[in-house]
Amino acid sequence: MSGMNSGINVNDPTVIAAFKTTLLHQGIIALLIFTLLGFAWITVRAWLPAAHGTSGATSQGTPPTAVAEPSWRQLLRIGFGLLWVFDGILQAQPKMAIGLPSQVIQPAAASSPHWVQQVVNWAGTTWSYHPMQAGAAAVWIQVGIGIWMLASPRGSLSRLAGLASAGWGLVVWVFGESFGGIFAPGLTWLFGAPGAVLIYVVAGGLLALPERTWHAPWLGRGILAGTGLFLVGMAVLQAWPGRGFWQGISHHQPGTLAGMTEGMAQTPQPGFLAAWVNAFTAFDEAHGFAVNLFVVVALAAIGAAFLTGQRWLVRPAVAAFTVLCLADWVLIEDFGFFGGLGTDPNSMIPFALLALSGYLALTPGPAVAAEPASQELPAAGWRERVRPASLRRAVATASIRSVAVVGSLGLIILGAAPMAAAQATSTADPILAEAIAGSTAPLNFPAKAFELTDQHGRAVSLASLHGKVVLLTFLDPVCTSDCPLIAQEFRAAGQLLGASARKVELVAVVANPVYHQVAYTQAFDRQEHLTQVPNWLYLTGSVPQLQQVWKDYAIAAQLLPAGSMIGHPDIAYVIDQAGRVRAELNTDPGPGTTATKSSFAVLLANAARNSLRSS
Repeated sequence: MSGMNSGINVNDPTVIAAFKTTLLHQGIIALLIFTLLGFAWITVRAWLPAAHGTSGATSQGTPPTAVAEPSWRQLLRIGFGLLWVFDGILQAQPKMAIGLPSQVIQPAAASSPHWVQQVVNWAGTTWSYHPMQAGAAAVWIQVGIGIWMLASPRGSLSRLAGLASAGWGLVVWVFGESFGGIFAPGLTWLFGAPGAVLIYVVAGGLLALPERTWHAPWLGRGILAGTGLFLVGMAVLQAWPGRGFWQGISHHQPGTLAGMTEGMAQTPQPGFLAAWVNAFTAFDEAHGFAVNLFVVVALAAIGAAFLTGQRWLVRPAVAAFTVLCLADWVLIEDFGFFGGLGTDPNSMIPFALLALSGYLALTPGPAVAAEPASQELPAAGWRERVRPASLRRAVATASIRSVAVVGSLGLIILGAAPMAAAQATSTADPILAEAIAGSTAPLNFPAKAFELTDQHGRAVSLASLHGKVVLLTFLDPVCTSDCPLIAQEFRAAGQLLGASARKVELVAVVANPVYHQVAYTQAFDRQEHLTQVPNWLYLTGSVPQLQQVWKDYAIAAQLLPAGSMIGHPDIAYVIDQAGRVRAELNTDPGPGTTATKSSFAVLLANAARNSLRSS
């Protein structure tokens, strides 16, 4: 899954600063969205005071009543709405932009089948190519969905919020959690199976149910039966021999559970929490069989009680399940969000919310509440709804909840639109190359003249390239490390320039005093598929000629002890159409991943475009 890893350190200051700046700029836009919506709402209500309070009136003047939101649905809506907001805030952690694909998604997919890795790699590669846009998109989409759910207690907008939660949750479950690890070995409820976000999907589906089902007698039993069946299945899996859960220590090594908690305790977190996890690890190492037996019995008993659907059994089972979830969340999952790369509080809180909602749904509630349906318009065709008068009346009579819903949709668009635009390009964000190369100060001095021979044996001088922008670098034709990567970055930069490429020359000068003959430059070109690049020049000459050029451009070419390769700086100069040096770029390819190679190509192409515009 090479595409997932950009190779940049998660603490890289350049990337972190860029991510914070992106969030700050989009945060200002988000604030403006809500400010403008609030101002427009207040203004329209002031202009149309007579419409206030009459939106739900029927033709007879009697306000219609709305179906009361039952307690089970309110718990799911508010609980998962808050979880989405919290998850969005976690996505704003500085390490997320670079660290999520390489340190969260990739490890989660590593033990899954190859086809799962292929599916997940697509999303991880997209993120690693566009870390700023992807990281910010996750923040605003999840915060937007959470606010939408919190602000919509009933009506079609509330059901749509449930569908949005389910849809986005499914995306995160597949691409972010690798299907919750259900295809990987070691699957267990204790570690969060079947993935926290799958529970978000289930909750979203329940919230999307039509109002006529809110008080259906089968609903609570269905929620509990599904949860109970899952727990019984997890109990069987937990009891299965040979999976390492029955042993606290195996072959002088921690068992499966103790090994997991031992690793979790190393996560940066408050010391007293790490002490709790370490204490549980020691207890499990000493009493592994008893711990696993307790878990198996507890899951089976609670699941069986849920399957009965009987309130007198379900009530204590829900209480026991909630306590078990909290204990697992603290002692095994270690809250799930410490360390700077936690994406959510893991699965125990969602599981507890789902079970509690199932219990509440067993209790029949009032079918109708005597309150006006202020968010709903009278039944009308779409043509009537879009008439100016209808729109003014709808805005004037809208509640503050409606304004919050529209604002939340703005947040979702704010996150999704830049990511969609980035996804439409096949190149990586230049911030990756900037993180490796460092800052580039603008320059403006005459480039030193040279006259060398190209790969076809023709004489080429800097003067002969006058009128074109020159991207100049130095490559060793027998190098097997950085130079081939830099050559590919130059080739990709030429492709990115498109029609502007005819005004740009991609020039490399040999940086090897031993293997400098034309035959070597031609072999290098064939190896790196540069023979069909029309504006590519690979220049060489006699050793004295090359040494003069190296001196003029601050290139120290030294024979490495290992053999024929030459150590030299990885530098590119941008020379404008008038023959003046405008920029010096560090082209050290760093980790040489697909993302960084693409990013360097964008950086080089942008440098050439800037020079063309300023010439």
